[in-house]
Amino acid sequence: MTTPRAAERATLRERLYLVWDIAMMVLISANLLLLLIDSLFLLPPINAGLAAVAPTLHQAYDQTVHQRFLTIDLVFVAIFIADVLAGWILAVVERRYARWFYYPFVHWYDVLGCIPVGGFRLLRVLRVISLLLRLQRLGVIDIRRWRVYAFFEHYYRIVMEELSDRVATRLLSSLQDEVRRSEDFTKRLSEEVIQPRKAALVDEIARRLEATVDKSYAENHQEVHRYVAALVDRTLEENAELTRLRRLPLGDNVARAMQRSLSDVASRVVHEAIDGLRSPQFRSLIGDLAESGIDAWLYVDQRTDRVTEQVLIETLEMLKDEIAVKRWKDELR
Repeated sequence: MTTPRAAERATLRERLYLVWDIAMMVLISANLLLLLIDSLFLLPPINAGLAAVAPTLHQAYDQTVHQRFLTIDLVFVAIFIADVLAGWILAVVERRYARWFYYPFVHWYDVLGCIPVGGFRLLRVLRVISLLLRLQRLGVIDIRRWRVYAFFEHYYRIVMEELSDRVATRLLSSLQDEVRRSEDFTKRLSEEVIQPRKAALVDEIARRLEATVDKSYAENHQEVHRYVAALVDRTLEENAELTRLRRLPLGDNVARAMQRSLSDVASRVVHEAIDGLRSPQFRSLIGDLAESGIDAWLYVDQRTDRVTEQVLIETLEMLKDEIAVKRWKDELR
């Protein structure tokens, strides 16, 4: 159980980390800004324009900053190295990683960003991003509301969609080529994928058929009985023998009694037949039929192999067409 004193120490430690992170973000941002300004100062058109427009500012910057740029940058580098070493020591003390030497590999951008050479300096941008993400996790800021974040997120999604679409299209095209080149794809599909699961497929088909018939009869049993009764009535009315019986004395009553009896018998037969669908014998019959159907379906010859290959290729082509749709364009409408 966490004591109040321990919770207070943890809160204080988090606040110190927060202050540290904000201070480092300010220093790194200042350093990156200095790098940008000095890089622009080195461009001849900008240098000449500044000298013409503001000669005093040009001379002051040249003597104060530009000529001492390496020294100023080394001061920043010294601070960044101290930051890396302090973070490494804290990581070891707090046992954040399984091994003590993992820290520089996890924070490689901090380590390489300390090198005061060309492109390595640009890695300091990653440190700013990591600090912003840390502040986001702590709830200090919400970068998702920033317009800059929305701008970069939008184009990031576009780039990722384009890249993923190209990779997926290339992969599906490779699959199509493999299916075309394969000489026994359908046979292997039958023997290695479907045959080992045939028993489960047969059982599932029988179960679903039984459930479908049972549910349909339960929901429509009155309509079924009315249909059977109407069918019996129509059949008896067309029967010549029954017509002659109706002409006899009391024959009409006898005919109606026979009609009611036959309708009742037919309805009972239908009801018993539906109840029989739940029997093990019917399930066994359905299983045999399903197994025969699957065996016929799994029979592979040259024509079957060609048809299966074409179905797979066209299915993959349809997927490629779906992937080719630029979803990000819909967001711009």
